[in-house]
Amino acid sequence: MQTPTVERSYIKDFLASFTRKKPLINLDPVIEFERPKRDTLPVSLSLYASKVSAGFPSPAEEHVEKRLDTNDYLVDQKEATFFVTIQGQSMIDVGLLPGDKAVVDRSKTAKDGSIILAVVNGEFTIKTLSCSKNGTARLLPANSTGAYLPIEISEEMQFEVWGVVTGSFRRFE
Repeated sequence: MQTPTVERSYIKDFLASFTRKKPLINLDPVIEFERPKRDTLPVSLSLYASKVSAGFPSPAEEHVEKRLDTNDYLVDQKEATFFVTIQGQSMIDVGLLPGDKAVVDRSKTAKDGSIILAVVNGEFTIKTLSCSKNGTARLLPANSTGAYLPIEISEEMQFEVWGVVTGSFRRFE
């Protein structure tokens, strides 16, 4: 049996550790993961040379610049790529809206300015990685409303980069 002094020491250490951990508010955690289907056949669709602000390009064959396989366009390393569903609004200024599918590649190395999928204290989130000159990291939201604050990564936090967001897609109907 431990002495009461030793037990108090453990409790004090636990409480000190607990109070150092700041709750992460407005984290917009990612909870839905999907892998690309492995047995899909290439789908080559027309990519028109004319740029369109709004509307549909002319279907005339002479305007087709090339064929585009959406799998090739969105996925660089098939075995290292997966999709996550965006929830929350912390990244809307870079075009990541709730319900969008973000394409995450685990084979890419994150660098300053990369949009990443990270694990922070056991929760997944997508933010922009900002690295300071002294090596500390911050996760920056992209929402100009001010509703989301940067997450300062400290030594006490569990932090891991799970992959780099290479793109996204959404359905309207």
